[in-house]
Amino acid sequence: MYGHMDKQPPLTDAWAPGLGPYTPVIRDGKLYGRGGADDGYAIFGAITALKALQEQGAHHGRIVLIVEACEESGSPDLPHYIEHLKERIGVPDLIVCLDSGCGTYDQFWVTTSLRGLAAGVLKVEIIKEGSHSGHASGIVPSSFRILRQILSRLEDENTGVVKPKELYCEIPAERLAQAKSCAEVLGHTIFEEFKWVEGAKPVTEDVYEAMLNRTWRPTVSTVGVAGIPSLDMAGNVLRTHTAVKLSIRLPPRVNAPQAAAFLKEFLEKDPPYGAKVTFEWDKAGSGWDAPALAPWLEKSLNDASNLFYKKPANFLGEGGSIPFMGMLGALFPQAQFCVTGVLGPENNAHGPNEMLVIDMGKRVTACVSKIVADHYTHFKAAN
Repeated sequence: MYGHMDKQPPLTDAWAPGLGPYTPVIRDGKLYGRGGADDGYAIFGAITALKALQEQGAHHGRIVLIVEACEESGSPDLPHYIEHLKERIGVPDLIVCLDSGCGTYDQFWVTTSLRGLAAGVLKVEIIKEGSHSGHASGIVPSSFRILRQILSRLEDENTGVVKPKELYCEIPAERLAQAKSCAEVLGHTIFEEFKWVEGAKPVTEDVYEAMLNRTWRPTVSTVGVAGIPSLDMAGNVLRTHTAVKLSIRLPPRVNAPQAAAFLKEFLEKDPPYGAKVTFEWDKAGSGWDAPALAPWLEKSLNDASNLFYKKPANFLGEGGSIPFMGMLGALFPQAQFCVTGVLGPENNAHGPNEMLVIDMGKRVTACVSKIVADHYTHFKAAN
């Protein structure tokens, strides 16, 4: 069983009045605070699920609970601990991860895939010292314009479509069918959870295509910038350089280190105007695609959802990353996976006003408890 206790930066000043990252507030059945849903609840949920079985005299198998403190940084330290503790961990036949999302709060959701991530700093340098914009412009090209040209190699600025085929993979037929099913269940709620400015529209209003965009296609986000002064400090100067931090989400079956190496060569080659262009990647974590469900686990997932939600389970790809899942999938290819969580509509993980729907947390915990009990029953019978 897996969860993590580290959090994203607090964004303290952006929270609504009466709320804050470090002050827990319960309001309308929701617990507000940084990292409650991503992923602080997981430790308590896992322990509670097991304690519930023990208090009822029910049985469970041997459990290894792993809680890490660097997931939000890409889990760089975790492989060393897994290697060091491999004899104590053993070879699991079921892996339960409590760090994922849900499409709604009235159904048990199982994650079938996670995107990978390649992140790094793209920097363009053109002159060694800043120069008066009236004197230099028209002779010295803007580092910002050069950066725009290079980004246009990577992404179509009109559509958001990522251009290099090296960053794509074939989408399995089963995942296409699941995306279609989720699109029918969720409808336009996938757009409504975001707080749009008046008149704004999504990349596409086709729910099915939007689901695929978020789960099985590469995307580019610019998450940081350097070399550009704040507005109150801006002067009429042609700047020496512009740099941006890129967060590039990769399809589940794309090898992230290979993609990062490709991006470095792709972005640095043939720089406009002979500028110095560098792309230094600092994160490269591959995604994950779940193995086919064993019949016992598929039945258990649906039984648990029907028991605690009065609806069968639903299966959903996620656009985010959990680096540990790819690692575990490679280490334990025979294992079954139950990847689930409470990150649903308006949860706003990583942003201000992050919240956990308390009832959802309780029901997910109850489902996990039943699944762990069913695991024991199945393997006891099998052995």
